[in-house]
Amino acid sequence: MTQFLDNGPKSEIERIVDIDRMGTSGSTALDIAASESERAALAKRFGFLGLPAFSARVTVDRRPGGRVVLEGRLRGKILQACILTLDPVTQDLDEAFRIVFKQDLTEERDPESGEALVSPQADAPEPLSGNMLDVGEVVAEQLSLAADPYPRRPGVKLEDVLPKPRRDGRPTRQEQRRHPFAGLAALKDKPPRGR
Repeated sequence: MTQFLDNGPKSEIERIVDIDRMGTSGSTALDIAASESERAALAKRFGFLGLPAFSARVTVDRRPGGRVVLEGRLRGKILQACILTLDPVTQDLDEAFRIVFKQDLTEERDPESGEALVSPQADAPEPLSGNMLDVGEVVAEQLSLAADPYPRRPGVKLEDVLPKPRRDGRPTRQEQRRHPFAGLAALKDKPPRGR
């Protein structure tokens, strides 16, 4: 899990909120409009071809019992490479999200690996130590979750990009060269050398 604090590595779209300044049941709203350099850094981080537009509207509510509820909506455009043709594919982004944090909640860890355990509950709180919350990092992570993991150009099928077999059903020379054991197949057809 990424730390949402200001003591870790700086986020590409850092927006820090001091939870203590909100009072015991305070609320604050943020409009985040990513600059060109922030969009370029986010695109590089997540492996996008580009991020022509990206913004978020976020509300941070402090609730009794140390809970902090962050709700928001992402909007923008993501440019990725099609998984079949590598052509650019545009995804329009309009996603809502909600995350609950709890101050001073200790993470459960696997005793063998030391890895943080993820709760199966949908609204289980995330740990938040201290009073600083990097809302920009939360928004960046929600962007990565909203992006299509397998972008595909409309109408393109796997069959469209696979090599076409010859009419007689035998593979073409180009297909033989692509096969990892094509060199061994060629040796099979050679006459044995005399000893």
